Amino acid sequence: MQPFNVLWLQGGSCGGCTMAALDNGTSGWFAELARFGIDLLWHPSLSEATADEVVEIFDRIAAGALRLDALVLEGSVLRGPNGTGRFNMLGGTGRSMLHWVNALAPYANYVVAAGSCAAFGGVPMAGTNPTDASGLQYAGAEAGGALGAGFRSRAGLPVINIAGCAPHPGWISETLAALALGGFDGEALDDFGRPRFYADHLAHHGCARNEYYEFKASAEELSQQGCMMEHLGCKATQAVGDCNQRGWNGNGSCTSGGMACIACTSPGFESAQNFLETAKLGGIPVGLPLDMPKAWFVALAALSKSATPKRVRANATSDHVIVPPRTDSGRRK
Repeated sequence: MQPFNVLWLQGGSCGGCTMAALDNGTSGWFAELARFGIDLLWHPSLSEATADEVVEIFDRIAAGALRLDALVLEGSVLRGPNGTGRFNMLGGTGRSMLHWVNALAPYANYVVAAGSCAAFGGVPMAGTNPTDASGLQYAGAEAGGALGAGFRSRAGLPVINIAGCAPHPGWISETLAALALGGFDGEALDDFGRPRFYADHLAHHGCARNEYYEFKASAEELSQQGCMMEHLGCKATQAVGDCNQRGWNGNGSCTSGGMACIACTSPGFESAQNFLETAKLGGIPVGLPLDMPKAWFVALAALSKSATPKRVRANATSDHVIVPPRTDSGRRK
């Protein structure tokens, strides 16, 4: 059986996606890759090969002497200045990352964006975007990016966007495993090219604060237990991801750690004016659940608040449970 060859490049990146990947599996990421026959041809932070050895790998791919099953990019493509890409040069090659992405992508059976920076531009694209950062096939929510909206890999797929800042390690490994096993096609991707095995869920699903959300019992400060949607900027009802169904590091998530979801799997998340404050219009949060009409939400919120148990209301603005639920006997614990 031939190995599934993966070449991993890093553009405008903090390295967090690699750090996330390294956390995957009890036996370690490399063992996980080996389990599915995945061979990491080169990774700028993890491989020993440097300089001419790396260029030789690139040249062999371009010459057809080395099969490239998946080209993975972590980080944004910095296209500036003036379309030259020289804001991000690949050391020792005299050429930009923009050049190498465009030179190698046509030889890859699959092209994969690891993280929201590679997918949509991410944090380097925020504000005035002086480096002209973009994702591989998107600039924010607009199709295009470094490879162009019409790009398709040798397998006929657009860029596979493992969006997240950083993505869950399982999203990275499971995507690569699915590609290696040949069980991945266009139906496996959503409208933004994100793998549906995690993008068909919302970060809200499985949140430990769901009882507070149901009764619209809201936290007013980050240390409190209530729902963070109304006041503290939480976008879990609008953000795709199964973050609260498969814990990070075996357990944690943003909301379980007391931090609002910032919708990091979504294009443009980096442009929020304040991640920890809910934008409102007429006292109503601007960002509502993705598939709920505003009128329904307002009516439901009013009804829910009127039915909020005293226990839930009291605990919502506390940093610990101060009123426990009743036991089966009807008495407090």
